[in-house]
Amino acid sequence: MANAAVMGHVNLGSAPLTQPAARVRQRLQSIDALRGLVMVIMLLDHVRETWFLHMQVTDPMDAASVPPSLFFTRLVTNLCAPVFVALTGLGAWLYCQGHGKAEASAFLVKRGLFLIVLEVTLITMAWTSKLPPTFWLQVIWAIGMAMIALAALLHLPRTVLLVLGLAIVCGHNLLDPIHLSSDNPFYVPWAMLHQRDIIALPFGLFAKTTYPVLPWIGVISLGFAIGPWFGKGFDQAVRQRRLLLLGAGMIALFAILRALDIYGDKPWTAKDTPLQTIMAFLALTKYPPSLLFLLPTLGIGALLLSQFEKVQGQGWMNALAIFGAAPMFFYVIHLYLLRVLYFSAMFIWGPNHGETFGVDNIGWIWAWYALLLPVLYFPTVWFAKLKARRQDIAWLKYL
Repeated sequence: MANAAVMGHVNLGSAPLTQPAARVRQRLQSIDALRGLVMVIMLLDHVRETWFLHMQVTDPMDAASVPPSLFFTRLVTNLCAPVFVALTGLGAWLYCQGHGKAEASAFLVKRGLFLIVLEVTLITMAWTSKLPPTFWLQVIWAIGMAMIALAALLHLPRTVLLVLGLAIVCGHNLLDPIHLSSDNPFYVPWAMLHQRDIIALPFGLFAKTTYPVLPWIGVISLGFAIGPWFGKGFDQAVRQRRLLLLGAGMIALFAILRALDIYGDKPWTAKDTPLQTIMAFLALTKYPPSLLFLLPTLGIGALLLSQFEKVQGQGWMNALAIFGAAPMFFYVIHLYLLRVLYFSAMFIWGPNHGETFGVDNIGWIWAWYALLLPVLYFPTVWFAKLKARRQDIAWLKYL
């Protein structure tokens, strides 16, 4: 469990297990499998962004103008960031059980700083070919910042941390009316925390806070706070029942708040057709994630986690757990593979949609997605096994 703070643990060997060890392995395989599922779903979103640049999806999604096929392709990927950040908090709690809070804090700070540097170097260059680049502070940056915040917050009593996480997730939309101009002395920290905006840097550079970090600090704190449900000796049936009730309750609360339309996101209105009305109901704000964005996504995550524990050891669970055991490796290589494919298409066929190359039908996005999954699976298996085998190599646990 040396890397449970961000990766969980997957048993890649075939050695026989004692019954207690098997229970621990199964519990952690469910976490890895859920993390792997969101990585697999994330690939779909990035394939869309690569081959559908000419059909950008706004935020929140415009139910009146976006084709349903594109809308729902984008909608399914909303699950990724909330579930991954919550599992990062849960993994941090598991790490604490084997290493103590002081060591966990130190690891989270180092891991968080590593992710921030990775975001503004390798990952930024994977998203843009322009020099000098705009530094897009996206999900990896937000996870890194949330880790650093959790490094301090995990020393609080669990009840206090739970209340703080709930207050942030449920209350941060009260801050939506606060919009600072660039000449305000608090503009930069506020743009990093809650206001999606552009920050001017020295030497004519710019950073865009695509993922303001405040709500994600709340999510990672809540993930940490439910950690005792996964503790040694905790009854599995009780854990599954709690996750089921938690997930169902969050989805029900979302439906009630969204129907009342009084708090938690931008208002919605009925459209010309029933399908467009459903789309308007589900068009939620991701940047920063609203309360109503987080309730159904985290709720679905809790439901999935409760069910994953019941299907341990099946082939598809093992495959998902592989993706979840090496998520950062998978994240980096898939971005660069997509860039290589995109530039190869531009070189061969040239731009066919203005200045970009793209496909004309959303079906091609799904076809590319289905093709790339097995291509990316095998190097991820190799790296996950390497990381499990070579725990003496310290830097491997950061990937």
